[in-house]
Amino acid sequence: MILTKRKIAALIREGGYKLTPQRRAVLDAVDLTHERFTPDDIYAAAHRQHPDIGLVTIYRTLNILVEMGLICEVHTGKRRSYVMRRPSGHHHHLVCLCCGTVVDFANCDLEKLEERISGETGFKIEGHLFELSGYCRECLGRADLLRKK
Repeated sequence: MILTKRKIAALIREGGYKLTPQRRAVLDAVDLTHERFTPDDIYAAAHRQHPDIGLVTIYRTLNILVEMGLICEVHTGKRRSYVMRRPSGHHHHLVCLCCGTVVDFANCDLEKLEERISGETGFKIEGHLFELSGYCRECLGRADLLRKK
């Protein structure tokens, strides 16, 4: 299912949240974004539409969208967390430590590990977040070129 701005707005209301003009401005900003973005990016775009919007509102709205599974947060190892649209289905991220590129991947096959950990700890595991960090092809290639000089 493709989530349109209208569908996301309906899901927010169904989740018991008010759809304030400020939240609409955040949704508009997210809707215009096709890749990863920072809360500051959303603030800049939403501020143009709604000049009195605060950064706290941006973070709260993004947190609601994350909690509802409509977007996901990606940790790049830098000060800011990047948020991106969630592709359909279960997925995880590869994050480049150099340029911050984020690549989605699926098929993490963690079921056996979850079963073992659950058995050892008594936890009933309900889900997981999985990110791998390293260097993308471009950054790895640049690093190799720099080492050869």
